[in-house]
Amino acid sequence: MTATLQLGIIVGYLLVALAVGLVAYRLTERTAEDFYLASRTFGTVVLLFTVFATLLSAFTFFGGPDTAYAFGPEWILVMGLMDGIIFAILWYVIGYKQWLLGQRHGYVTLGEMLGDRFGSASLRALVAAVSLFWLFPYVMLQQIGAGGALASLTDGAVPFWGGAALITVFMIIYVVLAGMRGIAWTDTLQGAFMLTMVWAALLWVLTAVDGGIATINAGLEADAPAFFALGGGFYTLQTMLTFAISIAFGVAMFPQVNQRFFAAASEKVLKRSFALWPVLVLLLFVPAFILGAWAKGLGLQADIGAGENILPVLLGEYTPAWFAALVIAGAIAAMMSSSDSMLLSGSSYFTRDVYRPMINDAISERREDFLARGGVAVFALAALAASIWAEAEAFGGASVGSVLVNIGDLAFGGFAQLALPVIVALYWRKTTRQGMLAGVLTPQLVYIAFNFLPETAVGSMTLFSDAYFGWGISLYCMLVGLVVTAGVSALTAQAPEEDTDLYFELAD
Repeated sequence: MTATLQLGIIVGYLLVALAVGLVAYRLTERTAEDFYLASRTFGTVVLLFTVFATLLSAFTFFGGPDTAYAFGPEWILVMGLMDGIIFAILWYVIGYKQWLLGQRHGYVTLGEMLGDRFGSASLRALVAAVSLFWLFPYVMLQQIGAGGALASLTDGAVPFWGGAALITVFMIIYVVLAGMRGIAWTDTLQGAFMLTMVWAALLWVLTAVDGGIATINAGLEADAPAFFALGGGFYTLQTMLTFAISIAFGVAMFPQVNQRFFAAASEKVLKRSFALWPVLVLLLFVPAFILGAWAKGLGLQADIGAGENILPVLLGEYTPAWFAALVIAGAIAAMMSSSDSMLLSGSSYFTRDVYRPMINDAISERREDFLARGGVAVFALAALAASIWAEAEAFGGASVGSVLVNIGDLAFGGFAQLALPVIVALYWRKTTRQGMLAGVLTPQLVYIAFNFLPETAVGSMTLFSDAYFGWGISLYCMLVGLVVTAGVSALTAQAPEEDTDLYFELAD
């Protein structure tokens, strides 16, 4: 009964999303700017919730509660307070200036904005290549998760490859039809749904437990007294700051998030959105992570290391089957919602920053719109093929699946390496093309080497190691990027093609 209900909810979500996509398609102009940025018309609610749902969907329901269950509720500080506030600041520092430049010059991607300032197609392509490298495994992970979930729900009647293919085909159809406008509309509905369901789950569990919060606290006191203390164990100051900084700076460079900096309808919309962001984050994370900690106090068991999630266990124990099915199926739908934005951004980075400058910059608007929609299909199908191959290898005993998961975990740090060079470029007039090329490429190479090469990797592909004095390697690499960008810029002359005043004419 539960599996049938979950499948029904997922199919219902797909049909609703498809209907929204059809409406959006009728309203979308056949231009790349409208397809990618909805002609820069987002109001406060839509802009805020499309960033919210794109970033925080499946993680909120699965990863966050699992971390709180395993290590304690301090994860709220990492993701709620520190990450919420740091990202809101970056939304202003990076996003506001990007919006101003986008309004004046019509930029659609980060690479386009940087390439114009430094007169460099190579820089434009490099930023796109780095972004696509870290984005690709994220799309794969969504497909693997959705394919596995459908296979589990149907007891194998729908094989993994069939479920993954079904979801991928739907995403292609939806994104090709809907573009940014339709995705943002469904993101808004999804964000409101997430907030409603997570608070409903919190209240439902609290009322269902005999003795309420007193029983939960007594269980925590007996089984996990460290949960009442601030810090310690996993939550060292270095660990919390590394996660908060890496995630916040990485999020600011995520293509599907960074691109939304260009889409606000007005300055007031943009400023109001980043001011409200920390509040929205706390409204979602606090109940989700508390549920994970409560599961520990209630003595529930889940093998987190083996991929089991604690939230379905908790909901299955204390809420009706239909409610648990609604929350879990909604999380799966949210996973697909995140993939939609990733596919759209991946397509834009390829068409705008690789195809146009490297192959044909004189392409017409309609031709680029057609290429953009085709790019969505190519990117999605390539990720699907890689997902099916990786899952088959994992089932065969190889380590491809675990490597893929590690790449996904490390992607935040990979994207974070772009942030400081971008900030330097936006605010230091003497930044040079050579400084930017070196500042983008060097920390990426160092970060990849430390995490993937056996000769240099410490701790077997992990963000943390005692060899780094407790701090994550991503932070050290970010500092390398900052020093290299500033140092090489100070030692090199600006090329004649560079527009030194482009980022500063806004204040003149």
